[in-house]
Amino acid sequence: MQTRVLIGCNSSKDGSIELSAKIAALLRENGLIPCVYGKNSLFAERLGTEIVESPGICSFIVTVGGDGTILKWGKIAAEFDLPLLGVNMGRLGFMATLEPHEIGRIPELLSGKAPISRRMLLECKVHRNDKVIFSESVMNDVIVSRSSVSKLPEFVVSCGSAEVSRVRADGVILSTPTGSTAYSLSAGGPILSPDLECIEFTALCPHTLFNRPMIFSDKQPVTVTVCHYQNSRSTFSVDGGKGIPFLNGDALRLTRSKYGLSIIEAGDGFYGAVHNKLITPIK
Repeated sequence: MQTRVLIGCNSSKDGSIELSAKIAALLRENGLIPCVYGKNSLFAERLGTEIVESPGICSFIVTVGGDGTILKWGKIAAEFDLPLLGVNMGRLGFMATLEPHEIGRIPELLSGKAPISRRMLLECKVHRNDKVIFSESVMNDVIVSRSSVSKLPEFVVSCGSAEVSRVRADGVILSTPTGSTAYSLSAGGPILSPDLECIEFTALCPHTLFNRPMIFSDKQPVTVTVCHYQNSRSTFSVDGGKGIPFLNGDALRLTRSKYGLSIIEAGDGFYGAVHNKLITPIK
């Protein structure tokens, strides 16, 4: 039985469709079946691929885009337990580690000989009036922040049953180890090895002289609530998505997801990416 490979393309990136078509041709040349998921027959025709009704009949996912594309397709890959290989068409590409000129390596990397980086995900649920109004998997981070032109709310962060932090701030970031190199890094959080199993907490511009990021075990839930001040307003967002109103009395609860993501390593690994894409440019 031939191996099917699902191609996830960010068509808004210049050249991504053309590169996806080259990858599809390369897969066919090596006895693999390139596929796309969904009902976009025009896209499938341009790539010369078949359309699958479920990602579950495929064995791998290859994404063409940046880390944002992996955030989209990574949750599908995790749900169906499919190893994912990212071709970087973005700027940094901590997860999308294969560069466009290296696509000739794809058949080899899909042969099972490449190292695999296993990443934990979180499950985010927002409770309002004893009802769950939101539920989604988290690959990078959850951000609870004040709305624009709003006074500072007070954010309360708890781990298990213990209150850990109560701070007036622009917001708080709760991230996976994978997400430690995203918004949390810009806010002064530490870089975590992506194979760790923990939850990182970083405050955004806290109004205090004493504030440090914290690392929580993944064994207990982490909860965020908010106390609004003089009509202040706040929102929450998952993995860079659209902000959703977060009200007094709402409780955002994070637990470890039952899903995990397997990323096929193509370059120098995570620390190579940190050195080459964060440290080297400032030398």
